[in-house]
Amino acid sequence: MLFSLGSQFDHLIKQALEKLGVFCLVADPSQVTAADVEKIKPIGLILSGGPVSVYRDPPPFDDRIFDLPLPILGICLGFQLWARHIGCPVIRADKREFGTHKLSILNTSLLFEGCQDEMPVLESHGDRVEADDKSALEILAKTENAPVAAGRHEHLWGVQFHPEVTETAYGPQIFENFCFKICQAKDRYPATEVAQQKIAMLREKIGAKKVLLAISGGSDSSTVAYLLKAALAGKTGQLRGVYIKGIDRPDDEAHVLEYFRNQNWIDLKIVDATKKFLEVLKDKQTMHEKRVAIRSVYKAVLEEETKAFGANFMAQGTLYTDISETGQGYATQAKKAQIKLHHNVDLGFSTEELTPLDDCVKDTGRNIGRSIGVPETLLTRHPFPGPGLTLRIEGEITAVKLSIARQIDEIYIRELRAQNLYKTIWQAGAVVTQSVTTCTKGDDAASGCVVALWAVWTVNGFTAQAAELPWEFLKRVSQKITNEVREVGAVVYRTSDKPPATIEWG
Repeated sequence: MLFSLGSQFDHLIKQALEKLGVFCLVADPSQVTAADVEKIKPIGLILSGGPVSVYRDPPPFDDRIFDLPLPILGICLGFQLWARHIGCPVIRADKREFGTHKLSILNTSLLFEGCQDEMPVLESHGDRVEADDKSALEILAKTENAPVAAGRHEHLWGVQFHPEVTETAYGPQIFENFCFKICQAKDRYPATEVAQQKIAMLREKIGAKKVLLAISGGSDSSTVAYLLKAALAGKTGQLRGVYIKGIDRPDDEAHVLEYFRNQNWIDLKIVDATKKFLEVLKDKQTMHEKRVAIRSVYKAVLEEETKAFGANFMAQGTLYTDISETGQGYATQAKKAQIKLHHNVDLGFSTEELTPLDDCVKDTGRNIGRSIGVPETLLTRHPFPGPGLTLRIEGEITAVKLSIARQIDEIYIRELRAQNLYKTIWQAGAVVTQSVTTCTKGDDAASGCVVALWAVWTVNGFTAQAAELPWEFLKRVSQKITNEVREVGAVVYRTSDKPPATIEWG
């Protein structure tokens, strides 16, 4: 049983267990009590991380659960909760930890069996557990800034890091050890054919009714298109795809036209909303203001097209990542931070929404797409946010800035492809910043905007590492951008990971 305490990664815990063939129920910490746990009789419990502090704003949780005689694994906040319960201080750390750190195992235990003595782990915390030789807690591992990075007290196990993310090298092994060696799970439940299950559910729900699909040409909406194609068995007249242009990249529309135009199973319509986007974005300065403004146009266009088509359903490629970062997720009362407001979450359409990938992250969505024949070119395109280039422009959006953003994106992506680097990274982008630098072009002094390039390596988008692109490549791209785009005076490269940064600039 997984108690979801509001972590951005809680769904990854459930997915990690499902990959092991472990059946997992998600519990609301504000509703499920120790008495409930005793009735359900799980073989073990996992407590996720969360955005709050155990000493300032603790999440709702029945502490009597910690006294039940069954194995419990606390992750980050979950660890701090039970540590405090047994009397260990949890304090604000002098040095917080965000990103990948080296974990050193101090004592052998079943939890770390099969793991290296030193390994990279993903940390994201500002508080830490304190313990000494007199404490009831046995210290199992440490990092440079966290002397208690993992610990144990009788049936209670805890880690300050996140084993559910790909940056933690032995995360799957840790879950394997907890489930099968500590909790002594006996059986594994093989995963069902996820794609076919989703197709069957869509077929039953849609019947002979019509569906409008918001399509961008990226992997998520393309996978939903092919799921709908299979569910409707290729019937004509039931599915229309709408592509909204105006804040898109140079090649987005071209990909949509190449793969979805003149298909007998989907009717494609291109809607140019450039003017509407620029109108609502006028005077908007912050990324959040721009995200809110974009949502209004996105919803209005799709509502209008739904009515025109006579659609009964509105379909989108919304992922669990989008839902989680918007501050939603599992239906619990635990506080969850809103990292950013996504364009495709909680819009309140007048028709019923179909979001068949809302339990997926990027890699699992792509796997579903591969299993049903989505072209690899669509699946491996770098992700692109719904608010488009507005998130790659600091300050107010203007037609001139949009033009600059398209030019620098085209140069950057073109060079990544030319140097065979495009497929080696997960996503890359170029940002028009508000910074202005003095520069020289020819014999004259001038000023120009600063462009920030970034690229990341990741699997699912919940966490990411800054891609270490070759220096000569970065020099080449910088030269091309400053030569070919008159308004640009300098180019820089972002080296921050996620966390603490997010993947997109805004």
